[in-house]
Amino acid sequence: MAWLFLGLAISCEVIATSLLKSTDGFTRLWPTLTCLGGYAGAFYLLTLSLRQLQVGTAYAIWSGLGTVAIALVGAVFLNEPMTLLKAFGMALVIAGVVVLNLGGAH
Repeated sequence: MAWLFLGLAISCEVIATSLLKSTDGFTRLWPTLTCLGGYAGAFYLLTLSLRQLQVGTAYAIWSGLGTVAIALVGAVFLNEPMTLLKAFGMALVIAGVVVLNLGGAH
């Protein structure tokens, strides 16, 4: 169940982050409320995952996969350019998460 909570936490965080621009500096009500609700949900679900997962493991996965996911959302939905260098950076983030998790498994 912890992994499900972590996956949902990542999803909430990615949704909230993708809405930041549309809040227009938190001056637009509905995007702002949705954004803040997404962050609140993300942190709540993250705390639920921490009942069974180590903090380092959960946070590495949450921040790493969230970063990669929001970069992909930006490229696909927000018309941000996807360059070879960005793709390489995302691969490095994923590799870093894998290495951190392998190091914690022992």
